[in-house]
Amino acid sequence: MGTTAFVIHVEPKNRSRKDEALRDATARLEEAVGLTAAIHLNVVQALVAPLARPTPGTLLGTGKVEEIAVLARDQEPDVIIVNAHLSPVQQRNLEKAWNSKVLDRTAVILEIFGERAATREGRLQVELAHLNYQRSRLVRSWTHLERQRGGFGFLGGPGESQIESDRRLIAERIVRIKAELEKVKKTRSLGRQARRRVPFPVVALVGYTNAGKSTLFNRLTESEVLAKDLLFATLDPTMRGVKLPQGTRIILSDTVGFIADLPTELVAAFRATLEEVLAADVIVHVRDTAHEETAAQKADVLAVLDELGAADRPMLEVLNKIDLLEAGPARGCSAGTAPNPMERRARALPCRP
Repeated sequence: MGTTAFVIHVEPKNRSRKDEALRDATARLEEAVGLTAAIHLNVVQALVAPLARPTPGTLLGTGKVEEIAVLARDQEPDVIIVNAHLSPVQQRNLEKAWNSKVLDRTAVILEIFGERAATREGRLQVELAHLNYQRSRLVRSWTHLERQRGGFGFLGGPGESQIESDRRLIAERIVRIKAELEKVKKTRSLGRQARRRVPFPVVALVGYTNAGKSTLFNRLTESEVLAKDLLFATLDPTMRGVKLPQGTRIILSDTVGFIADLPTELVAAFRATLEEVLAADVIVHVRDTAHEETAAQKADVLAVLDELGAADRPMLEVLNKIDLLEAGPARGCSAGTAPNPMERRARALPCRP
């Protein structure tokens, strides 16, 4: 059966009405199950855990923690995925209560990125995000070591010495990775300067993960970039020259997909890559219009672009996967914008206001 997992989506009861209208708890749970499946875990149970007020030590309330503990004792999953951001203390306490390894949403997404990174730059960015995430969780690895009461500095117990040693090693590695990524940033900057001298307009494809950006990129550029029905199939940016029907040449860039609650560690680590979006002349927002949560996904993408400082860039919205819709106008479009045969063959439709 392979490695088994429980998936628990933590649903705050005080979510804003606007957020509730865009995405419900069931959809959030389904996405968490998809993220779990992306790291090759077999989901044996999935449930929504309502949260009235966060508990500092475990996030979830005592009753819900005990309820899940009973389920864990019965089915003995290898790992329990909590679709929320857990503090190191909360993660440690839940592992003790459930007698199982616990991963939060950030850890799962980092795991996916670690598997998919193909280039040296991508691997460096993922490692940087991993190190920043793990640095605050080092204490979890050394709780079995003796600690002396009182004192500080060199008077701590052997566990304290090991933690400080690991923190120093991690800090040194982070400095080296940042230096290497700074070189990548300079190389990209030189590449952008060279493209400006040509000059060809740069068009960046952005969108929610698995919206079909790479498929559209391959169709337009006649390339063979990895395009699969997977979350985060693309991590490393790819650029190709394209000649438009009227003769204009552009440079098209395929970028990493966005997702709701994108971990801050990843936004920081992938900033060098995402600078291609900031430097683009036009941003093409590719939407999976057949997805039930297409409006919520759009809001998430716009939120990330705003965080990157790219919200004011010229943007064209393209509705993808229209062949999966039933007869009628695409979601998010008025009745007057139905696709013509050429657009339908391309399986992408600009949504005009």
